[in-house]
Amino acid sequence: MSALQRHGGDRIAQALQAHGVPCLFTLCGGHISPILSAAKARGIRIVDVRDEVTAVFAADATARLSGRPGVAAVTAGPGITNTITALKNAQLAQSPVILIGGAAPTALQGRGALQDIAQRPLVEPHVKRFLKMRRVRDLGAAVAEAFELAQSGVPGPVFIECPVDLLYDEASIRQWYAEAAGKGTALADRALRWYLNRHARQMFEGSADSGTSPPRAVGTPRATDSALQAALAALRKSERPLMIVGSQAVVRSGEAHKLAEAVAALGVPVYLSGMARGLLGRDHPLQMRHQRRNALREADCVLLAGVPCDFRLDYGRHVRRSATLIAANRSASEARMNRKPDIAAIGDAGQFIESLAGAWTQEPQHWAAWRDTLRERDREREAEIDAQAATSGEYVNPLAFFRALEAEAGDNAVFVADGGDFVATASYVLHPRAPLSWLDPGAFGTLGVGAGFALGATIARPGSETWIVWGDGACGWGLAEFDSFVRQGIPVIAVVGNDAGWTQIAREQVKMLHDDVATVLARTAYHEVAAGFGAEGLLVKRMDEVQPALRRARELARQGRAVLINVWLDKTEFREGSLSM
Repeated sequence: MSALQRHGGDRIAQALQAHGVPCLFTLCGGHISPILSAAKARGIRIVDVRDEVTAVFAADATARLSGRPGVAAVTAGPGITNTITALKNAQLAQSPVILIGGAAPTALQGRGALQDIAQRPLVEPHVKRFLKMRRVRDLGAAVAEAFELAQSGVPGPVFIECPVDLLYDEASIRQWYAEAAGKGTALADRALRWYLNRHARQMFEGSADSGTSPPRAVGTPRATDSALQAALAALRKSERPLMIVGSQAVVRSGEAHKLAEAVAALGVPVYLSGMARGLLGRDHPLQMRHQRRNALREADCVLLAGVPCDFRLDYGRHVRRSATLIAANRSASEARMNRKPDIAAIGDAGQFIESLAGAWTQEPQHWAAWRDTLRERDREREAEIDAQAATSGEYVNPLAFFRALEAEAGDNAVFVADGGDFVATASYVLHPRAPLSWLDPGAFGTLGVGAGFALGATIARPGSETWIVWGDGACGWGLAEFDSFVRQGIPVIAVVGNDAGWTQIAREQVKMLHDDVATVLARTAYHEVAAGFGAEGLLVKRMDEVQPALRRARELARQGRAVLINVWLDKTEFREGSLSM
């Protein structure tokens, strides 16, 4: 063995290094200490946080932005149970995450050891594969398998369970087993020593081998040529075509620029959702932002690229029945969810659009009038938003705030969306600057992603200006991570829309049930909490304070400081009727 490769933890670190992992997110625990120490020794950055769920959210963000699996490591038992929400979020968002979890010693599992629980039943439903390790020599190969699984087909999370006695060096584990067996001479004592010696021999058999596990090639699934030709024919004969491009279409993040060029070449009006927001830059003439439901109901040919017919499309009812529906998706089940498409292109949605553009000749002339109609609707809606933003009150108008943020944020800004009403308002006003510059939880609608996503985004994009758009309810999950931002030198700018309530819920609850129970918060001094962790805290109560605060926050971030702006908001009626089911 090499000087570095002294134990199982280093086998895992060696495999992570071979796969080019630059950063490992974690919250420490004795069950995984050898992995963290070995990874650090091999030059992998260790980023420790205050809640295990943050570690997985951070790994998720790096995966989405880099196109390579993000990796987190957490300790056994409660360390793993704390990650379940983030694992499920990654699964539903189809994000390639690898979670390495500790476990009780193999010889003591099921016998009441510290933090020993049956982890497979808890984790397995939320991952593509649960890999349970039993031998040291298999650790490196398991990492290679996890990377392949996480990226292949429909991407998603993979879990590797690593019992603590596989991670420390053989001499230490054998000594621990000898102490556990004792020196008694009774038959039962001798039988226990024989069993533990045999168990240790099987665990460490073959562990002297190098254990090198090189990365495995992962291909991109491609739709059939017949689906491509059928889609081309449908588009050519259409009069009012429309595309919706979603997160799955930008799984190959390194190819996002090619996808953007292909979308532009097709000339089809497009709505962008999820991670695809920003694909065409801030103000591309093909991108539409408003009145999507009406556009879908009028379109005679709709291409859903990496977008299922779930609640966001009213389970397919937004697309009229007479329209030709083309579903490009890596998942056959998602392509057919709630609505059978006329053309199912099962494969990578981004690659499918690129193939369409490559075979495209010339768009029909009558498409210009259709695009003009949609653009005019966008202009009308923008004028309505401007009028609502001009309304003044006691505190800050949220629409006016986002107009100011839109004007102030840098061209390299990455927006992390974490909240309900405040974030949904932002989605109408903020224009992501470039591909992969908007991060939201995805279909699961998870609150609490903000701190982890921002942490991962800043590390994945070290030159970016990272903004968390936080509802005052959502910020409660990640506020303590300002400690992590400060300790790790992460210059995040968080803006908290403080309207003292769970407003998205309260809107419909009060109207339907005439009761605001459990929806009322306080005008909490979130900026003082951030300052207590060593960050900079700014308070904004009036509209004339917004621009100076935004500029000050950007200046501090450029100096390497984390910042939180606590913005007191007026109540608005901008998002009446926002309940989703």
